[in-house]
Amino acid sequence: MCDHPPVRRSELPAGVLAFADRGPDWAAYVEALPATVTALLAEWGLQPDGSPTHGWTALVLPVRAEAGPAVLKVGFVEEETEHEPLALQTWGGRGAVRMLRADPRRGAMLLERLGSRDLTTVDALAACEVVAGLYGRLHVPAPPQLHPLAGLVGRWTGGLARLGRGAPVPHRLVEQAVSLGRDLVADLEADPPGVLVHADLHYENVLAGTREPWLAVDPHPVMGDPHYEPAPMLWDRWAEVVASGDVRAAVRRRFHTLVDAGDLDEDRARDWVVVRMLHNVLWELEDHPGRPDHDWLTTCIAVAKAVQD
Repeated sequence: MCDHPPVRRSELPAGVLAFADRGPDWAAYVEALPATVTALLAEWGLQPDGSPTHGWTALVLPVRAEAGPAVLKVGFVEEETEHEPLALQTWGGRGAVRMLRADPRRGAMLLERLGSRDLTTVDALAACEVVAGLYGRLHVPAPPQLHPLAGLVGRWTGGLARLGRGAPVPHRLVEQAVSLGRDLVADLEADPPGVLVHADLHYENVLAGTREPWLAVDPHPVMGDPHYEPAPMLWDRWAEVVASGDVRAAVRRRFHTLVDAGDLDEDRARDWVVVRMLHNVLWELEDHPGRPDHDWLTTCIAVAKAVQD
């Protein structure tokens, strides 16, 4: 065990403290975080080795471990993230960050330290080729504990089907996504692929490594269809798509790069993009009733249209 002063709330990044505004469960997570990190540093023999940072759901602290430089990640445990340690254990560092130790109950993982450079620093189409190259390595047989994609999509598609005609989205797109979602769920239930899918693989979730040039991080793992994967690469770095002057062409270039380099079925990948974009619309309308982000809604609609026009 290593002796070091207790971690104080004042040492947490402002962005982590702001997590508490998301609701009581998040506030409890933030409140417990200093003691949790202090205990983990002691129990795992770690020394802080830099300033803490954070993602959307977790504190990330550079540390020194017996094996060398690492990072301690302590996240808020929810449906999307609860099986992250299981996914990283399954990959064993092949195409993804290597996990050195984990305590899933506390949302804690000790990970190899990667570089700060991510795929936002690379030309978008070259980045799509990198990500497509990771698909074949990450899409391995899934541990049985993972949430089946069919159940999740069935639930979300049911919510989409209840969306009223007055919603600020073309109703024909809603109807199309509901029909596609139900068909895809039926396919998954009839012939489960049993594949581990990252489900949040975008430019910022691929970091430069030393073992390998690029490694995936921060999965939202599910058991499902590899064709579910491409959509985040289409909606991310959206300002570049708009700046191209031809949104449809820019989205389609990314889409076809991912499909071709990833050896995916174009039609099935397209169907999943439409479904995922309309699920994004649903969540935005549910999370911000009366005041949705209309720019984000426009992005989602534009991507769904671009891949099929």
